[in-house]
Amino acid sequence: MIHPIPSGTRDVLPDETREVRAITDALRSVFERHGYGEVYTPALEYESVLARAGHTALGLGSAGTQPAYRVFDESGAVLVLRSDMTVPIARVVATRYPTSEPPLRFCYLAHCYRGVRPQRGQPRELLQAGIELIGAPAPRGTAEALSVLCAALDAVGLEGYRIGLGDASLFPTLMANLDVPEPARPRLLAALAQRDFVALEQDLAALDLSAHARRLLLEVPQRRGGPDVLEASASAAADATANMRDVHQLLEPHVAERVIFDLGLVRNIGYYTGAVFEVYDPALGAPIGGGGRYDELLGRFGRSLPAVGFALGVERLHIALAGEERGMPGSDGAAVEHGHAGAPDR
Repeated sequence: MIHPIPSGTRDVLPDETREVRAITDALRSVFERHGYGEVYTPALEYESVLARAGHTALGLGSAGTQPAYRVFDESGAVLVLRSDMTVPIARVVATRYPTSEPPLRFCYLAHCYRGVRPQRGQPRELLQAGIELIGAPAPRGTAEALSVLCAALDAVGLEGYRIGLGDASLFPTLMANLDVPEPARPRLLAALAQRDFVALEQDLAALDLSAHARRLLLEVPQRRGGPDVLEASASAAADATANMRDVHQLLEPHVAERVIFDLGLVRNIGYYTGAVFEVYDPALGAPIGGGGRYDELLGRFGRSLPAVGFALGVERLHIALAGEERGMPGSDGAAVEHGHAGAPDR
């Protein structure tokens, strides 16, 4: 007799559990060595907390970051299973650290739960490891987060990874400067978040824009590479590229060499405000993790502080490590929905 489990979940057996535990122990050690204290928040949050955070995906409907399960408590209030750790930690900072001197450093290893389309093999339950750096403005706070990210990936033995670095303000600023009608902007952002440049081109063709504006809106997000990408794009999105350049100049050489500038990088969560980044490895066909700046989120909970963080998908990291050990590019997990909220998105 086969006893099924809910779609998007799985059993983890002893051999794999031992391997995953080795990964999480290494990650925790790096986080703590850099001064990040581990926190754990309730798996259940009030739905009103997520509403305060504006916790919605950028035109992507229920994909990835929406609560997977809702229940009612004894008073009739709606509870949801947390879909990331960034929002709960923002709540913790505002309520438990209302007067503490920043910066505040937190890390976590926790399960999160996502609303997904099971037919695509996406997980409802995923283990994330990450940090939140609260009260450290850009560019130094961003550089610290990237440095901790590289230290964590190095500690677990991942070798072939690269970090795509972009800026969440770049494409919205470009749309505003080129007079894209506001009602059309969410759809263009959604296409870009999905890296669907065919849809982006079709949507741009339907708008009353100049040929120059259409060309920039299609070409700039496809620019990806070394620091020369920033120089070539300075006139198109000067502030965003300047921000990326400032971060890059603060990175140690062993971190900077891992960075690839990606002017089309858009995370699919709406609270990102500046630098955004994702982790890639040839052994996995999907991002291993990601994060970015969310300088306005804490203010929604009553304590306005700049912030940056990232989340790593532990299962994806495990798959990538196994793929590197085999010496073969892997496709396992290529269709898995990633969640800073993180890619796995967080």
